[in-house]
Amino acid sequence: MTTPQPGIIVVDKPQGITSHGVVSRMRRICGTRKIGHGGTLDPMATGVLIIAVGKATRLLTYVSGLDKAYTATVRLGQSTVTDDAEGEITATADSSAVTDQAIREALEGMTGEIDQVPSAVSAVKIDGKRAYKRVREGETVELKARRVTVASIDVGPIRRGECVDVDIDVSCSSGTYIRAIARDLGASLGVGGHLTALRRTRVGRFGLDAAATLDELAEHDDPPEAIPMGEAAARLMPTRTATEAEAKALSYGKSIAAVGIDGRYAVLDEAGELLAVMAERGDLAKPETVFAAA
Repeated sequence: MTTPQPGIIVVDKPQGITSHGVVSRMRRICGTRKIGHGGTLDPMATGVLIIAVGKATRLLTYVSGLDKAYTATVRLGQSTVTDDAEGEITATADSSAVTDQAIREALEGMTGEIDQVPSAVSAVKIDGKRAYKRVREGETVELKARRVTVASIDVGPIRRGECVDVDIDVSCSSGTYIRAIARDLGASLGVGGHLTALRRTRVGRFGLDAAATLDELAEHDDPPEAIPMGEAAARLMPTRTATEAEAKALSYGKSIAAVGIDGRYAVLDEAGELLAVMAERGDLAKPETVFAAA
């Protein structure tokens, strides 16, 4: 097997596998241990999982804070210990009287900047220990609310049977728990609720249109083709092109002249290769991460 090129691969994660499990599969597919992921998906969830290969793993720092989009199904009338279908049902209620209008109005009230309490079974750390580990050991966990932004919740089909199932499309900031939206919707309507399906459709500017399944990626003997680091960085942040002299200075970790770009940005050489990520302070642009060291 040839040496894999560093870059980003967008995986369409299947159901029933952890994000770490995807990383393990990708290590075998790519023939390298230097693989990382940018943003955990629960085993129940499917969809966009950003995988970095080689030195592109250093780009994952800039993936974690990107906004995200999901499609999901909320079941009203049942609460679970995990706020999703993987947990034990803790309460049931008759949801037949809940109207479509009440559902839409409740979800509308959950958009914008909101204070959201993460699900108890989450990766949030409490005194250095993951909340889900404490719950599984029998502890009662109370997490503090966090400020998140839910840009939009679009309501799709609403299906009625023993329970009420609501399809939603959510655009939100990093750190938003879709399970918590399901829980809070059920609580606001007085019938309880949990998530029965979740699919991440976008992370920043990386969407399902660029994603491949693990089976598709494993079809060939050679490592799969990754999005080059320069192109990936351009999807993550603004860019500028360095002169030959600036590229040489950056390779030694030196600052270069500022050009008036606000916030963090990537610097590429004239061939589009990623040189560094940097930020400007006064008249200088100072490297934060150098990718093309001398």
